[in-house]
Amino acid sequence: MKKLYVAFIMLSLILFFVGCWLFAQEQENKAISWENWREAREMAEKYDQEGDYTKALQYYLEYVRQAEGLGRPDLVAWGKNNAAYMIIKQHKQDPATDLRPAKKLLEEALAITEASEDCKIKLQSNLAYVKMFITD
Repeated sequence: MKKLYVAFIMLSLILFFVGCWLFAQEQENKAISWENWREAREMAEKYDQEGDYTKALQYYLEYVRQAEGLGRPDLVAWGKNNAAYMIIKQHKQDPATDLRPAKKLLEEALAITEASEDCKIKLQSNLAYVKMFITD
């Protein structure tokens, strides 16, 4: 029974990452614009509120891509924080969720000098949570 559970978790993780990759490929075709940034933010917030953290994560990653293209590193930091927080929420629902992508996003965002103090506080708080579960 344990092997079946592990196989199910592994399959779920694979499907999750394939879905993220496919979504990212689709989003790469979108032009960089404030309208697309706002749409990504709104959709991410919508799916977050609905509890669909996978879709919310995908839209936060598009939010980050748009913010990078718009030359807004402060928004990039917030987007990476929010994307990482979706992974944290998934982890709280399912402790088998890999937190390493969240750690990477948070560390990248903390390196952004234009991040606001409020953002840095959230980033550090989320990174502290992640480090409770990752020992590397």
